[in-house]
Amino acid sequence: MFTDEYFMKMALMEAQIAYENEEIPVGCIVVSNNRIIAKAHNLTETLNDVTAHAEMQAITSAANFLGGKYLQNCTLYVTLEPCVMCAGALNWSQISKVVIGARDEQRGFLNKSLTLHPKTEITIGVMENECSQIVKEFFKFKR
Repeated sequence: MFTDEYFMKMALMEAQIAYENEEIPVGCIVVSNNRIIAKAHNLTETLNDVTAHAEMQAITSAANFLGGKYLQNCTLYVTLEPCVMCAGALNWSQISKVVIGARDEQRGFLNKSLTLHPKTEITIGVMENECSQIVKEFFKFKR
């Protein structure tokens, strides 16, 4: 029942909330022991804050929930590949696993020769079509 697809669907629900609020539709959740401990979506427009990416919001929320800055034994599910800023935060959080829906060839961290924490496992392409489609739809209507 608690598969990567199951949790990515939850992240997609967060992306949909962002879409409805005219934010770039990126959603993110953090899971510990098959329990969602944080969920977030982009808030850069709402908060007028370029750092208010879904991942940054989720990392902060999960750390507050756990009472510590490290997210060991946690998995972050994100609908779009994290940017360099978010990858840096994920590295510092020492998160155990990151599951990415769709790649971001232009702004994602993978093409920038960056890595996450050495112990962080990365899975790419979970529900890739659904994750990329919501972003494509958003920009189609914005332009």
